[in-house]
Amino acid sequence: MSTAVVIDAPGEHRLVPHEPRLPGAGEALVRVHASGICGSDREVYQGNRPEGYVRYPLTPGHEWSGTVEAVGADVPASLVGRKVVGEGFRNCQVCDRCHAGDTTLCAAGYEETGFTQPGAMAATLTLPARLLHVLPDGCDLTAAALLEPAACIAAAALKANARPGERVAVVGTGTLGMFAVQFLRANSPAELLVVGTRRDREALARQYGATDFRTKDEQLPDDVDVVIETAGSADAARLSAALLRRGGRLVLTGIPAPGAEGLDPTDLVVRQLEVHTVFGAPPDAWAHTVRVFAAGLLDPLPLVTHELPLAEFPQAIELVGAGDPKVGKVLLRP
Repeated sequence: MSTAVVIDAPGEHRLVPHEPRLPGAGEALVRVHASGICGSDREVYQGNRPEGYVRYPLTPGHEWSGTVEAVGADVPASLVGRKVVGEGFRNCQVCDRCHAGDTTLCAAGYEETGFTQPGAMAATLTLPARLLHVLPDGCDLTAAALLEPAACIAAAALKANARPGERVAVVGTGTLGMFAVQFLRANSPAELLVVGTRRDREALARQYGATDFRTKDEQLPDDVDVVIETAGSADAARLSAALLRRGGRLVLTGIPAPGAEGLDPTDLVVRQLEVHTVFGAPPDAWAHTVRVFAAGLLDPLPLVTHELPLAEFPQAIELVGAGDPKVGKVLLRP
């Protein structure tokens, strides 16, 4: 029998029988191969996701890969049988931000797969076909399940606009940080520094293209051209800004706890730093991610350390929050 995870309320979940929802006009039915778990899924389960960014009861799962099984009216039949990933934000397509391509800023309000709409911790997922991105037939769907976090970092890399020969840095060594290293490496930097708190991540960072690795307690440069921050703390944001040369470019992707003190505005103005932020991934970042993945320039598989069945959802959530350095990306398999 097919099953799905349902979180009824914070701390309360069930494994329930799952019946695929047939796709309506403009929709596609996807057979889920794997669904990743990140810190935001843990927030949903624990009940500390900000108000308005979750709707219970809910089937979570916003990081996923799968194969199209059926399509509704007005969707090309050629999609059936194709390997796909999909955007999470359910944008309206008609507001000015959507028309500008900034779908994560949709004026109609926040709606996202796995948070306010049914997600992929189930045997199948039915969603608007316009959100799908088709993958190469021969790709590894387990690796592709990590393309959602990769797309968020692709958005950061596009905003950073790192040029060949520049000195670049990544702050943070989790999944997002390792994707940032790969995207920046593809731009042929002169130097690629990774700053983290875990020395055990150095080997993987160098495997992905880092030329230097330091902890925050070591001597750090102050003349970097571009920094992508992925650690999600106010301290990491301030450290990232301190790495930059005058006029350098900073992209923040982490979300600190509420009430965190931010960057010094005087420092930003006097040094004329260019600061960007990223929340989610718009279509151009998704398309860029799929192209880079198809070209063999992204290697997500070394980040995956655990694959569990849906029935072990609570154990997977605990793994993600345990702080064990041996735990990387955790996937659930229907």
